[in-house]
Amino acid sequence: MTLIEPTADRQSTALAPDLRSLPDRAARAWTERMAVRPRADSTYAVTTESDSTYLVDIAQHACSCPDNRIRGEHCKHLRRVAIEITARRVAPPGKQRAVCDACGTVTFVAADAGTPHLCGNCRLETGDIVRDHETDDSLVVTAVTDTPADDWTIEATDGTVADYDTNDGYPPDDLVVLATYLSDAVSATEPREYAFPLSRLRRVEDAELVGSKTQ
Repeated sequence: MTLIEPTADRQSTALAPDLRSLPDRAARAWTERMAVRPRADSTYAVTTESDSTYLVDIAQHACSCPDNRIRGEHCKHLRRVAIEITARRVAPPGKQRAVCDACGTVTFVAADAGTPHLCGNCRLETGDIVRDHETDDSLVVTAVTDTPADDWTIEATDGTVADYDTNDGYPPDDLVVLATYLSDAVSATEPREYAFPLSRLRRVEDAELVGSKTQ
């Protein structure tokens, strides 16, 4: 698991689309070199080309600069923070940048999120209905661990999840997901849990569930 901490010395950069139709403050928000750093709650520190630093509060639509505080304008600093959040260069309020523990892409997770950190494409949660790529069986997720498949020992075989025959070909560093078969979850008093590599399971969307019930 790797968190990407905001850095105080983030390099200033320019972000420039076609500016011909933009008002002056919007154009300057895109073109001027600024460094945006997340602070507490919904606030961000914005350092400008002149080395002035202002505090932007996204939730309050406020900035400490004179343009916003005195003149009441939607200043370039507010606009720049919105641009950087939309471009996924900085985390939105309440989130932090992290590397997905499954695929390695940069994602945003809750500031108080535990491990593992997973992006939207890889994320599974307890209670999700999933389908086994190998057997097409439906299962219910009971836990998503932060342990790789090659570190999780199956007591019955004394080998790891990665060593299991039907898991051949799945990444050995896949996180282990615990799940129980859907039929057992419905009928069994104490349904048995099974360990799977994360990429072997596919989350079943609600529409797919509805469709299967009507067939």
